[in-house]
Amino acid sequence: MSKSFSLAVALAFALSAFGSSALADKQCRDSKGKFIKCPAAASAPAKPKQCKDAKGKFVKCGSPGAKPVK
Repeated sequence: MSKSFSLAVALAFALSAFGSSALADKQCRDSKGKFIKCPAAASAPAKPKQCKDAKGKFVKCGSPGAKPVK
Protein backbone atom coordinates (compact mmCIF):
# COMPACT_ATOMS: atom_id res chain seq x y z
CA MET A 1 0.00 0.00 0.00
CA SER A 2 2.86 2.37 0.71
CA LYS A 3 4.18 1.85 -2.85
CA SER A 4 0.86 2.82 -4.40
CA PHE A 5 0.56 5.82 -2.08
CA SER A 6 4.06 7.05 -2.91
CA LEU A 7 3.36 6.50 -6.62
CA ALA A 8 0.16 8.52 -6.34
CA VAL A 9 1.99 11.34 -4.52
CA ALA A 10 4.74 11.37 -7.14
CA LEU A 11 2.21 11.44 -9.95
CA ALA A 12 0.27 14.28 -8.33
CA PHE A 13 3.48 16.26 -7.85
CA ALA A 14 4.51 15.74 -11.48
CA LEU A 15 1.12 16.81 -12.79
CA SER A 16 1.06 19.92 -10.61
CA ALA A 17 4.54 20.90 -11.79
CA PHE A 18 3.50 20.40 -15.41
CA GLY A 19 0.29 22.40 -14.92
CA SER A 20 2.04 25.34 -13.33
CA SER A 21 4.69 25.46 -16.05
CA ALA A 22 2.02 25.35 -18.75
CA LEU A 23 0.22 28.29 -17.17
CA ALA A 24 3.36 30.38 -16.79
CA ASP A 25 4.28 32.92 -19.43
CA LYS A 26 5.86 31.20 -22.34
CA GLN A 27 9.29 32.44 -23.27
CA CYS A 28 10.09 32.76 -26.93
CA ARG A 29 13.48 32.29 -28.50
CA ASP A 30 14.86 33.45 -31.80
CA SER A 31 16.79 31.27 -34.24
CA LYS A 32 20.03 31.84 -32.28
CA GLY A 33 18.43 30.65 -29.03
CA LYS A 34 18.23 34.07 -27.35
CA PHE A 35 15.10 35.04 -25.45
CA ILE A 36 12.94 37.58 -27.25
CA LYS A 37 9.54 39.15 -26.71
CA CYS A 38 6.86 36.76 -27.91
CA PRO A 39 4.80 37.94 -30.89
CA ALA A 40 1.26 39.00 -30.11
CA ALA A 41 -1.34 36.28 -30.51
CA ALA A 42 -3.60 36.58 -33.51
CA SER A 43 -6.92 38.13 -32.68
CA ALA A 44 -10.10 36.12 -32.94
CA PRO A 45 -11.31 35.65 -36.51
CA ALA A 46 -13.91 38.12 -37.65
CA LYS A 47 -17.47 36.90 -37.36
CA PRO A 48 -18.90 36.31 -40.81
CA LYS A 49 -21.44 38.88 -41.87
CA GLN A 50 -25.03 37.84 -42.17
CA CYS A 51 -27.29 39.34 -44.78
CA LYS A 52 -31.04 39.45 -45.28
CA ASP A 53 -33.08 40.00 -48.39
CA ALA A 54 -36.05 42.37 -48.77
CA LYS A 55 -38.41 39.78 -47.26
CA GLY A 56 -36.25 39.39 -44.15
CA LYS A 57 -34.88 35.94 -44.91
CA PHE A 58 -31.19 35.16 -44.44
CA VAL A 59 -29.29 34.93 -47.72
CA LYS A 60 -25.68 34.93 -48.87
CA CYS A 61 -24.17 38.39 -48.72
CA GLY A 62 -23.16 38.36 -52.40
CA SER A 63 -26.67 37.79 -53.71
CA PRO A 64 -28.67 40.63 -55.30
CA GLY A 65 -30.72 42.70 -52.88
CA ALA A 66 -28.91 41.37 -49.79
CA LYS A 67 -28.28 43.83 -46.98
CA PRO A 68 -25.95 43.21 -44.00
CA VAL A 69 -27.53 42.64 -40.59
CA LYS A 70 -26.07 44.63 -37.73
